[in-house]
Amino acid sequence: MSEPQALVIDDNSKNVSVLTRLLATQGLATIQVTHPTKLAGALEQVEDVKVVFLDLEMPVTDGFQVLSQLKSDSRFEATPIIAYTVHISEIHVAHERGFDGMVGKPLDADRFPDQLARILKGEAVWEAQ
Repeated sequence: MSEPQALVIDDNSKNVSVLTRLLATQGLATIQVTHPTKLAGALEQVEDVKVVFLDLEMPVTDGFQVLSQLKSDSRFEATPIIAYTVHISEIHVAHERGFDGMVGKPLDADRFPDQLARILKGEAVWEAQ
């Protein structure tokens, strides 16, 4: 069996790098998608995704459109999809549109392990940081 994975979809490579390092410290490998047009190819690598972190604002396709695409894929039926964004004012919209939680950027490295543990236990995490 392969290592548990997190899918990170964000067009900012610096944000992807920070989140990837934090996830690695918690034992999750990362599949990184830095442009929504590359999502289909990345999904071919998906085996054991435990959580998805999805930026709301990206070029060409926004996070809400990507959310719809993921929700229609049976592999993500039980996978928490978390809005990962600086647009914390969108928290109510993200909740209404079907995200399973939200964590704000920049991430708080001290709080992230607890947030991730709660997400992986199925708890809803809706926090600005």
